[in-house]
This record gives sequence, structure tokens and C-alpha cells, in this order.
Amino acid sequence: MTVPIPVKAVVIDLDGTLLDTAPDLAYAATLMMAELGLDAPPLDVIRTYIGNGVSRLVKRVLTGDMSAEPDAELFKRAYALYEKHYSANVARESAPFPGVIEGLQSLRKQGFRLACITNKVAVFTLPLLRDTHLLDFFELVLPGDSLPKRKPDPLPLLHACAHFGIQPAELLLIGDSLNDTQAARAAGCHVFCVPYGYNRGQPVADLYPDAVIPSIAAASALIEKLV
Repeated sequence: MTVPIPVKAVVIDLDGTLLDTAPDLAYAATLMMAELGLDAPPLDVIRTYIGNGVSRLVKRVLTGDMSAEPDAELFKRAYALYEKHYSANVARESAPFPGVIEGLQSLRKQGFRLACITNKVAVFTLPLLRDTHLLDFFELVLPGDSLPKRKPDPLPLLHACAHFGIQPAELLLIGDSLNDTQAARAAGCHVFCVPYGYNRGQPVADLYPDAVIPSIAAASALIEKLV
């Protein structure tokens, strides 16, 4: 991408973009399934299940399917177990991807206003950001249960625009999945994707973002050139 963009604020996804959370998500799933007397999928499979919030993750672990609905009573039991185990292990192994800290520091130094928008609910999001020392980078954090709709709906991005007092074309979303590109396109925002995240096992280049960038640090460098 070489065309100048009028970015004033940068919104960044959490799971698979800022943080590698898959080990802890999988660990909680393994403990949940053990209590249910069931076998859990391996980590590489659970990675492909991440991206639509914990509720959908639990359903995918239970059914082995991306969109199937498990038995309602089983899901109710499983979700309560998952909440218990994930709350106790939310930052057990989760850590920033390479280039995240440097990228956030650079973006802040350049004067961009920063937000984190995720489909993960607040009870997990805020402790996770705090325990991994990322919370203070963000002026705005929008967990998945903070608004009536979540990504891929454009509402969280439009809410961020209103918060920052900017137009959608002045907002850049950095994410790792179809949810992010769909939300950005629907809102009228720019979107960059990292290739290392949780896009259901599919290459992010197939989503046709404005740019595929290897890290948040690389995104910061590219933004500096384009703004």
C-alpha cells in the first residue's frame, strides 16, 4: 500500500493480533472437557476455533464444528466450567507477539490515539490486558459485551470513531481475521492484517486488507510513511 491515508486513531484486535492467547484458551478447554469426561481437541485445532468470542469457542470445542449448536444443557454446563478455568488461567502463558510493545510505543510516540476492540468479554479482557502490561497503552478498550453488537458488525468501530471525534476514514483497524476485515469495510475504515493470528487457518491475504504487515512494529513504520 502506497496511497496516503488520513489516520488519526488506531484500533487493534486482541487475540491473535496483540497477544498469543491460544495456549491459555486451549488449556481452559482441556480442563473443561476433562470435567465433562470428554476429549479436548489439540492446540492446533483450537487455534482455528478462536475469533468469535468464548461462547462460540466452547461450542466449537464441544461439537468439532465451526457453526454447529451443541445440546443446550451440555453447553450451559460447559460454558460455566470454561469461565471458571479460563478466569483462573487467563494470563498463564499468554504473551504479546514479537513487535507488539515496540509498535505500541511507536504509535503512541507518533501521537495516534489507541483503542483495543475485541470480541472477548470484559471479565477476561481487562485482566488479560492488565496482566500482560498492555492496558495503559489504550485510551479506549471495547470488550465484546460492551455494546449491543460485536465484530464483524461495524458498531464497535463506529463507536470508537465517535469517541475519538473522527470520521471512519481516519480510523485504522489492525487485526488478524475475517471478523476484522468485515467490520472495517462495513464501517468505512482502513484495515491492516497480521499473518500470524487466528484466521481459522486461512491466509489473511485472501481477505484483501489494505496491507498485510508482519508485526505491529512494522505497521507503525508503514503508517508513519502513509500518513
